[in-house]
Amino acid sequence: MVTSAVVIAAPSSGSGKTVVATGLMAALRRAGHGVAPFKVGPDYIDPGYHTLAAGRPGRNLDPVLVGEHLVGPLFAHGSAGADLAVVEGVMGLFDGKVGADGFGSTAHVAGLLGAPVVLVVDTRGHSSSIAALLHGFRTWRPGVRLAGVILNQVGSDRHEAVLRDACEDVGLDVYGVLRRNAAVEVPSRHLGLVTAAEHGPAAVRAVDAMADLVSGGVDLAAIVRLAQSGREFPLWEPEITPVSGSPVVAVAGGPAFTFGYAEHVELIGAAGAEVAVVDPLRDTALPDGTAGIVLPGGFPEQYAAELSANTALRTAVAAAGVPVHAECAGMLYLTRSLDGHPMCGVLPADATMTTRLTLGYRDVVAPHDSVLHPAGTRLTGHEFHRTTVTPAHGDGPAWRWRGGADGFAGPLVHASYVHTHPAASPASVARFVSRCANRSSSAANATPIATHNTA
Repeated sequence: MVTSAVVIAAPSSGSGKTVVATGLMAALRRAGHGVAPFKVGPDYIDPGYHTLAAGRPGRNLDPVLVGEHLVGPLFAHGSAGADLAVVEGVMGLFDGKVGADGFGSTAHVAGLLGAPVVLVVDTRGHSSSIAALLHGFRTWRPGVRLAGVILNQVGSDRHEAVLRDACEDVGLDVYGVLRRNAAVEVPSRHLGLVTAAEHGPAAVRAVDAMADLVSGGVDLAAIVRLAQSGREFPLWEPEITPVSGSPVVAVAGGPAFTFGYAEHVELIGAAGAEVAVVDPLRDTALPDGTAGIVLPGGFPEQYAAELSANTALRTAVAAAGVPVHAECAGMLYLTRSLDGHPMCGVLPADATMTTRLTLGYRDVVAPHDSVLHPAGTRLTGHEFHRTTVTPAHGDGPAWRWRGGADGFAGPLVHASYVHTHPAASPASVARFVSRCANRSSSAANATPIATHNTA
């Protein structure tokens, strides 16, 4: 399958690439294009805005989490039915996994896709010397196809003229000029932007403002012409055999649980399960026939009081007696308490908010069999949180890695801070759904998964 693509990158974080990429997706969609939205790296927040902008799921491309060999097939899968893909980069153009010489960077992914790069440059404080910066980015990695720039935060007509002359000196095309505009700013918090699900109608207005800004300042036709250089990739077709009986897997959603990958729900369905979304902030019962529960990441610390107040659902989760897969926020929901607010009480631990950010990739191994992984399973995951859990793990931790251990794992529960991409291990999803099917067929003998007070 061939889909044209353009990669929106920047010299550093904070340059405005999220505004430009999201606005470009929405503007191209307005112009009648089917736009496939992507984000480089393990980010969960930007894809929510991409989904609003493009009208189809925002997806991630991360060779660190899934391997280089899956980037193309996952790109083809996410681009099916679209005529153009917009890929938002991560951090600076050449920033990847620390100590891995740019592996997982925007430049790396652009090379795997064979896609041209447009650099978004925050021009505040820049004049003619911007030519030196652009020359450096153009020549640092000869294999990167840096096609041109979008000049962001331009202050005046004279400022624009000076910047255009500098770009011409370097031999880079200018695809757009964006003036300073506060209407497109999105609120942020300790882990980045406020998610689109939480921002609600304001998120829609912000995306519309981004589209207006890009439509007025970027040459959309030139971007489309630039992107007409797609490389052919096979479709992602994971080997997974569906179980019988269509067990119901409840997946937590709503504003508190937004950190997940689109492929996860797709794999759960491919494994034969029926996916039912439950919002722990509002729903007071699990879906009828629930045979398994998935609790993804998110911002439970922002909603601790509301989650705690929903005693009926907390009690239902603790008494469900079904397999549970919980990551980060999901693990916090399973603890006895979060910042003093009672949670589900499934795990013998308590969670608190801290000022310390834990962030980075983890090469992990499953130390023993669990509902999700057989012993010895090796994956690369990612941590991203400011909370801490005490104790950090039980007698049977979910993961071990060099110098560390994390989480809780047993016959029915796999809970950890580590986020993994399910496309890297579809067999684990199939294993989980199979356990859900088995649990569903023996529901009469089910026992609660909680051993602690949930009130």
